[in-house]
Amino acid sequence: MEAKKIKTVLSIAGSDPSGGAGIQADLKTFSYFGVYGMSVVTALTAQNSKSVKGIYDISPDFVRMQLESVAEGAEIDALKTGMLASSKTAETVSEWIKASEVRFVVVDPVFVATSGASLTERGAVNVYINSLFPLATVVTPNIPEAEALTNMKIESVDDMRKSAETIFKSGPQYVLLKGGHLKGDITDVLFDGKEFYFFRSPRIESGSYHGTGCTLSSAVAAGLALGEDINTAVNRGIEYVRGTIKNYVFLGKEHFGLNHNF
Repeated sequence: MEAKKIKTVLSIAGSDPSGGAGIQADLKTFSYFGVYGMSVVTALTAQNSKSVKGIYDISPDFVRMQLESVAEGAEIDALKTGMLASSKTAETVSEWIKASEVRFVVVDPVFVATSGASLTERGAVNVYINSLFPLATVVTPNIPEAEALTNMKIESVDDMRKSAETIFKSGPQYVLLKGGHLKGDITDVLFDGKEFYFFRSPRIESGSYHGTGCTLSSAVAAGLALGEDINTAVNRGIEYVRGTIKNYVFLGKEHFGLNHNF
């Protein structure tokens, strides 16, 4: 029997032992979309859906070794970056991406966890702007991350537009600015350098939100790997995230999680 060729997506991110975010959420998302998921771990965390208790960085040299090992064994149709933790790791990852032949690169600038804990050192922000963003098909910051990237306060959709324009100048093909941190219904803004596209959806008041950013960026990467255009990949990704929230699961001990397999 001849083996079936399948699209592959690589997650370069931190590990979340609770399964809600990081590479665990990424791999669940890849599976849902029918692509073959692979992962390179950049950091170990001790966290759950409510707090981050500790972070242990993987050495940049070992991150590179993982990247090289994956690339030796498989073609990579798309990748996404998540938590990179340190500027040296971010530099290592950007150098490897630049030398690779991966067509679609989704950069999720993970700086702060849903719980509010810092997940990367300040110096890494400059590496994102100067080294990673120019390699990106799309970058997917949320509002606090966009504020860190642009040094501007974002309090409205108009502010989101201005922030997206500023981030776009760093070199990505697209900027997807996620609006979940603003009050009221949610507006996500996609900018291609000329046109703005708005994805509006009513806010879901109950459910788990831990890992939604990781999940959305992974869904977009999977869609691009499958041949979808950016608007379709973003729209399907948003609808998928909404499904994981609406169908959230109870984990016991007052903890809840996204249902990636709803």
